[in-house]
Amino acid sequence: MLHAFLVSFGVIFVAELGDKSQLMALAFATRYKPLPVLVAITIATAVVHLASVAIGAVVGAALPTRPINVIAAAAFVVFGLWTLRGDELTAEDEARASKTTRNVIVSVGTVFFLAELGDKTMLATVTLATREGVIGTWLGSTAGMVVADALAIVVGRALGARLPERAIRIGASAAFFVFAVLLGVEAIRG
Repeated sequence: MLHAFLVSFGVIFVAELGDKSQLMALAFATRYKPLPVLVAITIATAVVHLASVAIGAVVGAALPTRPINVIAAAAFVVFGLWTLRGDELTAEDEARASKTTRNVIVSVGTVFFLAELGDKTMLATVTLATREGVIGTWLGSTAGMVVADALAIVVGRALGARLPERAIRIGASAAFFVFAVLLGVEAIRG
């Protein structure tokens, strides 16, 4: 189990560096408090990677990614437009947002879940689970991704304190549009 954990941690950590979900973690960290973002990433990653190791252990094959990539690409276009438009918070909204992190966890978790379906880290986890132990692969792949994304959160928080809100909004929107294009290209390639 330790071998599977270490191999999976290393492979997924490296695969996640510069990946779209790590860039999303950075973008979300400029907008939300880091703890809810990290909790959302951990939950979404644990669920996706649990499914990945189950697939790898049972059938040893990846999910068909074309329909998932089409849906995820469309969702990223919507998220990009929503982010670009921006939201104005009333004092009441800000009070609610500071009292609960539930909405942030659900929103960020949903985006991460969709982004990871058919992603290279999911497919790498499926592949690892065909060769390594299921529990070690699940724990290692989840930990590797969360640690890589935690690094992005730290960077995002540091940059967010120094960047104007408009620049953050435009940058986050651009990232969502790039993810949409990448997923669209993957869907076309099949």
